[in-house]
Amino acid sequence: MAIMQFNCILVEISMYLSRTLEPIIQKASRQFPVVMVTGARQVGKTTFLRHLAGKKRNYVTLDDPTLLALAKEEPKLFLERFKPPVLIDEIQYAPELLPHIKINVDNNRIAGQYWLTGSQPFHLMRGVSESLAGRVGILNLLGLSQWEIQKLPNFDLPFLPGDKSIGKKLTKMEPASLEAVYKRIWYGSFPAIALNVNADKDLFFSSYVQTYLQRDVRDLAQVGNESSFLRFLKVTAARTGQLLNLADIARDTDISPNTAKHWLSILQTSGIIYLLEPYHNNLNKRLIKTPKLYYIDTGLCSYLTRWSDYKTLEAGAMSGAILETFVVMEILKSYWHNGLQAPLYFYRDKDKKEIDLLIVKNQKIYPIEIKKTASPKREILKDFKVLDSFKENVSHGAVVCLVDTLIPLDRYVDAVPITLI
Repeated sequence: MAIMQFNCILVEISMYLSRTLEPIIQKASRQFPVVMVTGARQVGKTTFLRHLAGKKRNYVTLDDPTLLALAKEEPKLFLERFKPPVLIDEIQYAPELLPHIKINVDNNRIAGQYWLTGSQPFHLMRGVSESLAGRVGILNLLGLSQWEIQKLPNFDLPFLPGDKSIGKKLTKMEPASLEAVYKRIWYGSFPAIALNVNADKDLFFSSYVQTYLQRDVRDLAQVGNESSFLRFLKVTAARTGQLLNLADIARDTDISPNTAKHWLSILQTSGIIYLLEPYHNNLNKRLIKTPKLYYIDTGLCSYLTRWSDYKTLEAGAMSGAILETFVVMEILKSYWHNGLQAPLYFYRDKDKKEIDLLIVKNQKIYPIEIKKTASPKREILKDFKVLDSFKENVSHGAVVCLVDTLIPLDRYVDAVPITLI
């Protein structure tokens, strides 16, 4: 019943919102015979690609049981029935198609023949890398960014402190209050909720989790104990923005560390969490080498951790961690949605000196702190000094916070509004 209600909610959201990834898809489609868009359920992959395809491309979804059976049992016949240019939705359900797609594109190497979407790349990505290496452009789609929600996808540029793009963004930035920021965090970035705040958020996410557990975790990842996995979801959500500690997670979920490691990989590959790697080099042996865990969608995270509204979330114990999660994910979107690898790290050493985020680009390090304050002080920058001993040049830095405009804190560091990233 919940799944039926979930689908009803989505049907009501018919408005298309332009995505930053649009020109990147078009470029990839001129370069590769196969283009694949991966991402979590309900981030908008199908709506996005069907809009771009228009009437020029056939469409088929493997959510249809009859078509799925044909794809799995007679993949060659399936591809003869749905000829390119074609968009094949939910390709993860029929990886049997991939070797036959390879044969087709090798026989007729025309760019843009096949567009594929995949919500669940557990076994899929192995098949893609084996069958379509050199033939496929793979792009990641996350939920809506702040700029996409404001209908300004052209301003959704890769965030880099001190970059000239900051000035361009500043002309369109909308200052946001503390309440507005946490409201956006609480609702999250799935289009069905982010674009329809009158929707029942609890109903949406309870249905989302049920669908995820049934269709993806149980059927594709072959996890038998759904109740334990749901507890695992809640335990990991409570640790967003923290150093990953598998032993603690396993203990609190009452599972083995090996099971926790396997289940974490499921969350990662299905687009539920993101692991931010620590920055380290061979010169400093005192650097922490454990990644930090972030939930990609803050709405899902706040649902799993049972914050009843954005006001209690803002005032609660997770307030700082969820703000940090939101900022890191917005910066991640700014790279992935422009078709770029995200050069993101964090710094922490055994003396507990920490920098929330480092962007490492062109052998330069851009340090970033994330603070829940509208009055940042220069003492926030004290840990930036640990980078002086690194061989890379330390470039412009930022304190991303609740200021309403760009404010220099010193010659090389600015306070940056959250709505500017």
